[in-house]
Amino acid sequence: MISACLRSLALLGLGPLILASAATASDWPTFRGADRTAVAPDTDLLDSWPADGPPLVWETKGAGRGYASLAIVGDRIFTLGDGLSTADDTDEYLCCFERTTGRPLWKTKTGGPWTDGPESWQSSRSTPTVDGDMVYVITPFGQLVACLTADGREVFRVDLKQQFSGKKGDSWGYSESVLIDDNQLVCTPGGEQAAMVALDKKTGRTLWTCAVPGLRGAGHSSIVIAEVKGRRTYVQTTASGPIGVDGKAGTLLWGYPIDQTTAVIPTPIVKDDLVFFSAGYKRGGALLRQVPGPGGTVKVEEIYGLNTDLANKHGGIVLVGDHLYGDSDDKGIPFCAELMTGKILWKQRGSGKNSATVLAADGHVYIRYADGTVSLVKADPTAYQEVGSFKVPGSGERPSWAHMVIVDGKLYLREGDAILCYDVQAK
Repeated sequence: MISACLRSLALLGLGPLILASAATASDWPTFRGADRTAVAPDTDLLDSWPADGPPLVWETKGAGRGYASLAIVGDRIFTLGDGLSTADDTDEYLCCFERTTGRPLWKTKTGGPWTDGPESWQSSRSTPTVDGDMVYVITPFGQLVACLTADGREVFRVDLKQQFSGKKGDSWGYSESVLIDDNQLVCTPGGEQAAMVALDKKTGRTLWTCAVPGLRGAGHSSIVIAEVKGRRTYVQTTASGPIGVDGKAGTLLWGYPIDQTTAVIPTPIVKDDLVFFSAGYKRGGALLRQVPGPGGTVKVEEIYGLNTDLANKHGGIVLVGDHLYGDSDDKGIPFCAELMTGKILWKQRGSGKNSATVLAADGHVYIRYADGTVSLVKADPTAYQEVGSFKVPGSGERPSWAHMVIVDGKLYLREGDAILCYDVQAK
């Protein structure tokens, strides 16, 4: 794909990962970026922040309630939310904004709002995925909706529950961001006969389904691509644990069962033939190696099993070089650990409180706490070094759970109905 992006990833020690779609280095087309590492290729970013944070370029309204992150492609930004300040109802909408100004461009109704559970758990959470002239999103109810990026016109809709007997492994609704790989749209309904499915990305027609007998249901993770001796493999974490699926035939290659837990949320990390996954609620993180066998089989070997020190509830974990950075479950205490051993090198409370999402770029880890604090920390395995922190305007009413995005020297934050763009480029 984009050579500059791949060079940056190689320098970070992430290996020759395959980008899922033809996004440029200045795009962020889906959850955790084009390669789903949550590592931005940007360089020459600020290595410290003033007391009130980096300069705010613009702020806009109209994203609605929700914890969906942002997809940014070309001159447009996409997200999902309900109860928009720009709408006259409380329904859910796929929304589009102008990238340079934040000006709302269009919104398309996707369905009713998700209102199950306490108020702070409600609303949208799936980040859109953009591919060419199409944008795709999954509602909490399991409605896969495909629209045109130009004007939001709906092209097709697939009910993952009805068509594939889809189910979640918890009661919090669907959160996945679909994967686009060549002509395939791949997602995780979570049914025993259709744990993962591939659809034609233009029509929604079923191409294959992958059965996983006994599956508890889908988690909240999004699919990551791996290459195992030239075999394209889709790695996903379900409510029953991680699985590997043949990217061409849709057959189950391997599984790594875990005991049932409240919810399984973080997206796995793939490096060459390695798979690191984590689950919260004190479950832990584990490192597996995918090993090809006779007759096209693939098995996984444990490098280390579930380590409770590496548990992560929903903020995600990033790999920078040979080290993992993330939140300790949802305690708001970031950690750094060795990938190959799981050994914790440091664990330190920062400026914010409660659960934290993470993003890496240019030798730093960006940490966003649920209380609205954003901190800049050096990606240094020897010690925790915070070099900047600020409180996001308007935060505090609901948890700040939406994951951050960095594109072309700009830091983008979703804070409920607002989207904020900060300039983090060094001058």
